[in-house]
Amino acid sequence: MSTCICGTGKDFQDCCGPLIDGAAAATAEALLRSRYTAFAMGRTDYLVETLTPDLRDGFDLVEAESTAADARWQGLEVRSVTGGGPDDVTGEIEFVASFRLRDEPRVHHELSQFRREDGRWLCAGGQTNPKGAPRDVVKVGRNEPCPCGSGKKFKKCCGA
Repeated sequence: MSTCICGTGKDFQDCCGPLIDGAAAATAEALLRSRYTAFAMGRTDYLVETLTPDLRDGFDLVEAESTAADARWQGLEVRSVTGGGPDDVTGEIEFVASFRLRDEPRVHHELSQFRREDGRWLCAGGQTNPKGAPRDVVKVGRNEPCPCGSGKKFKKCCGA
């Protein structure tokens, strides 16, 4: 019995093992975690099988095999999950995977899309290094009322 490297804390055989062996993932997050584990194990065949058909032709298997062989995976952080549940047909997950490639630290940050086809979750693409929405910054003048609601001028309150 060994702990699964996907970060759930579960035993491999109760977590990603059955998925990598062919069982259908119940959620998009379970698929994501199993893809991470498969990559760390060098199971690039699973990475191909869990892509939507339109992405399979463009998948660079040689590069994936080379990276899998040279990388030492250090952790998976799931930052956000939108949809992708047992009753959903689409999902989106933001994650960060840390690894060392040829002794150099690396980070892979992605916002991935998932889609359920014929009852199975598949990876439908993603955006690396996603950027959040731009922030709106409102400049408050020194003599304007403080935005904290104190009733004082900004310069005499939070702007002091």
